[in-house]
Amino acid sequence: MAHDVAALAEELTAMAEADHRSSAHANSDDPAEQLAWRRLTARHGDRLSEIMDEYGWPTADLVGEEAARAAWLIAQHADRQLDVQRRALHLMRQAVSAGSASPRDLAFLRDRTLVNEGRKQLYGTQIVGVKDGAPVPWPCEEPERMDELRAEVGIEPFDEYVAKFSTS
Repeated sequence: MAHDVAALAEELTAMAEADHRSSAHANSDDPAEQLAWRRLTARHGDRLSEIMDEYGWPTADLVGEEAARAAWLIAQHADRQLDVQRRALHLMRQAVSAGSASPRDLAFLRDRTLVNEGRKQLYGTQIVGVKDGAPVPWPCEEPERMDELRAEVGIEPFDEYVAKFSTS
């Protein structure tokens, strides 16, 4: 089993590296690059689904910090596989309750899944566009509580986050 887990950690990390290398293609004007990105994320989403079948959520305790982070990234980018995202969200929620996954990462995945379902997000982590040089969040369920909710999971206030991108 130990060998399996080491191999799994290696595989997850390699998937995240491939994701990182081709993520620039996600919003490319070149349809071939967009297609390559979609194929990659779909393949990774399918594989993450198999991993979840076998191991549940790949926590840092199981696969190490880097590979656990990789699993989260793969789930984040499984945008066209809502079943995979919802399942990852469910398993990750259990892992957070058990203290073996990051509430912050869970918040990002929760927002991403809500947005992909066409619903309002909670934490303001998903950006819909840029207006006057500043990122604009996808609509939030309770905009007045957004920073309070962000603070609960260790995400900086939205204005601080936006300041990083400020062009002025």
